[in-house]
Amino acid sequence: MTRILGISGSLRRASYNSALLRTAQGMMPEGSTLIEGSIADIPLYNADEEQAHGLPPAVETLKSQIEDADGLLLFSPEYNNSIPGVFKNAIDWTSRPAGDISRVFGAKPVAVLGASPGGFGTILAQDSWLSVLRTLGTRSWWSGRLMVARAANVFDDEGRLTDKQIRQRLETFLAGFVAFAATPRD
Repeated sequence: MTRILGISGSLRRASYNSALLRTAQGMMPEGSTLIEGSIADIPLYNADEEQAHGLPPAVETLKSQIEDADGLLLFSPEYNNSIPGVFKNAIDWTSRPAGDISRVFGAKPVAVLGASPGGFGTILAQDSWLSVLRTLGTRSWWSGRLMVARAANVFDDEGRLTDKQIRQRLETFLAGFVAFAATPRD
């Protein structure tokens, strides 16, 4: 069984990215599963707090989930043409202490996808993740891209994906990423 961890980079209750993650959970290819991680209880990073108290429990949980997963999907919103601060903050915390980076992220298959109310989807946020993922030593998958533009038109009020074309693109994306994540590392 290929275990993929999905993390939504939004805290909003009616988040399009969280809705996309929940939709993906029900569309995973046979022999794979998508587990939802959370950034909701992760505080702002403060090195003084880390030194005084160690890692917060929510960070420890997310780090363990990342480490245990065969692959990581980042469902990233785009704020001001880049990565949402709350999402980057969570990833920064999970890279602490620095000596853990290779254990948690090293050669980890990772892909970024996202939904946005805007017309360009999340293309700039996805591009912004590249340097972060490279620095963490991940094995990033860029063979497929999924940027859901005008998300208000493809999800209903209950957060269900109603657009058949986006649903097909998501299914193709998930199949490609799971195949990539299941490929033995060099």
